[in-house]
Amino acid sequence: MPRPDVLEQIKDVEQEADEIVALAEDEREERIAEAREEAEEIRQTAEAEARELREQRLGEARGGIETEREEILEAGAEEREELVERAEFREEEVIAHVVDEFKEAVHAQT
Repeated sequence: MPRPDVLEQIKDVEQEADEIVALAEDEREERIAEAREEAEEIRQTAEAEARELREQRLGEARGGIETEREEILEAGAEEREELVERAEFREEEVIAHVVDEFKEAVHAQT
């Protein structure tokens, strides 16, 4: 084979190799871009799920707090009613005691 033909074949092979490398690099860049897009989608999905879970847990916590608040208010109302009843029950007793003390004080002065 003559020398110019060999050189031409080498150039053709080199050009073909350059094209293969360029295609491989393009393919690599394409795969990297796809992987980044997929990673971004996964990140967004995970963030959305985390937000949803957080909102769900906050809702459950708020519900529990509201239930506890209602129980505390109810217990406080019952306690207040008991105190009022006891105070009303002893009201006549206290009045009689104060009147007796007053009478004793008046008698003690005379």
